[in-house]
Amino acid sequence: MAENWVLTTTAQTPTNIALIKYWGKRDETLILPVNSSISVTLDPTHLCTTTTVAVSPAFQQDRMWLNGKEISLSGGRYQNCLREIRSLAGDVQDKQKGIKIEKKDWEKLHVHIASYNNFPTAAGLASSAAGFACLVFALAKLMNVKEDLSKLSAIARQGSGSACRSLFGGFVKWIMGKEEDGSDSHAVQLVDEKHWDDLVIIIAVVSSRQKETSSTTGMRESVETSLLLKHRAEEIVPKRIVQMEEAIKNQDFASFAQLTCADSNQFHAVCLDTSPPIFYMNDTSHRIISCVEKWNRTEGSPQVAYTFDAGPNAVLVARDRKTATQLLQRLLFHFPPKPDTDLNSYVIGDKSILKESGLERMKDVEALSPPPEVKDNVQAQKYPGDVSYFICTKPGKGPVLLSDESLALIDPKSGLPK
Repeated sequence: MAENWVLTTTAQTPTNIALIKYWGKRDETLILPVNSSISVTLDPTHLCTTTTVAVSPAFQQDRMWLNGKEISLSGGRYQNCLREIRSLAGDVQDKQKGIKIEKKDWEKLHVHIASYNNFPTAAGLASSAAGFACLVFALAKLMNVKEDLSKLSAIARQGSGSACRSLFGGFVKWIMGKEEDGSDSHAVQLVDEKHWDDLVIIIAVVSSRQKETSSTTGMRESVETSLLLKHRAEEIVPKRIVQMEEAIKNQDFASFAQLTCADSNQFHAVCLDTSPPIFYMNDTSHRIISCVEKWNRTEGSPQVAYTFDAGPNAVLVARDRKTATQLLQRLLFHFPPKPDTDLNSYVIGDKSILKESGLERMKDVEALSPPPEVKDNVQAQKYPGDVSYFICTKPGKGPVLLSDESLALIDPKSGLPK
């Protein structure tokens, strides 16, 4: 058999947004959390990572390229994922190409990995979650690993905690587990993306520089200094997890919204309770919260839930499509694009919501009246340029294999990125 063959596998994995937050590790190396968490997986059409993994006897070392730039694989998190997956690898045969790899060969073979995010890596939209989930999923397929997705999620967890939740679509629970070796800390799907398909998600990507405090550092400091975090993990979250599971199962939007907003606010309260305090939200984040709160109170029941991860971006969940159009009108009233912006690049993702909102051109945005709950000129203020852009999306499916070779990021002849 000629030794210059290259075997590739390409996968696509969604990102996810936590509704009941993960904040704080009880084991830094294994990435074991101080509490369980629940997330929603976002539609990969709008937010996903695509990863191609390749193996060849000609490769001299493991190498990786992220968004076209080579990055080092020497970090512990990458090494843990690669080691765990290799230990589970099986026999692989590609009769067409005349390739046969035995289980024992994987220890000696090197891999090339190319990964691409279809959304900004630094935008604080859980790119590491999608990235590590995609890496583990693609390698498992390449190496013929027979383990189920929950077992794979425990490996992805060792790359990035929230990555374990990106191995499933719909609503997902990361069970914190009790074992010291982390064997029972993994993700399970609560319901798939079709269970509650009325929901629409709008993300406001708020103008922001790279965050000053990374999640890893922030969590460590919160665990060491915040008494509120201890109370939250032991007393509050276990009850909220049960209530959130119920709300999702019953499609009870009022409870879902109340829990989502309260948990987001408590997570940011923990950040403020940390020494030194951590500020992830900014003035624009706070304005979006007050806009949603005012509207929900005026209606008498929640129309929209908001949640913020470790950054200023707002993830807004509308109860149905009609509500989503009203939400978009409100957002564009308060946060219009700068005058020279093209509306089509300001609202991306599922653009049909823009059309249904009656907003097809900039002059439609300029003509928007203040929402009925806005009572005076102070409340009717506009903040052009404070939001970079909006993404319209919805709950989505889990990882998929891409069999179309033209979508591969690695050239099957050279084994290098295309």
